[in-house]
Amino acid sequence: MAQHTPPAPRICPACDGFATVAVTLGGRDACGHRRTITAHCPACSGVGTVSARRHQEGARA
Repeated sequence: MAQHTPPAPRICPACDGFATVAVTLGGRDACGHRRTITAHCPACSGVGTVSARRHQEGARA
């Protein structure tokens, strides 16, 4: 009997699924750790996937 596989998540085209990154500021703190900030993808808000569009222009029903 055939088993259905769930559809693959839609990967964000802006970040290719790498939605959150740590960017080094170039320096180190007093303990010797690198100073970093976290940056999130503005298109997917740091999720890495986008929802399917229900209505597309030019598409037939």
